[in-house]
Amino acid sequence: MSDIKWQKSSYSADGPGNACVELAHAPDAAILLRESDDPQVIIETSQAALRGLIRGIKTGEFDALAG
Repeated sequence: MSDIKWQKSSYSADGPGNACVELAHAPDAAILLRESDDPQVIIETSQAALRGLIRGIKTGEFDALAG
């Protein structure tokens, strides 16, 4: 997967200790996710599932899990 172009959020700061989630498109149209400080672990998902996750985060659906 060395030809994958990863994109980091513009909200993420550069430098050590500033881990963030990176996204990329896979050749088969899947979405790939990884954490920048552990780039060997890659999660593959669909665009619809990622949209659902983002929607849930924005609406506070997972807030109870943080606490």
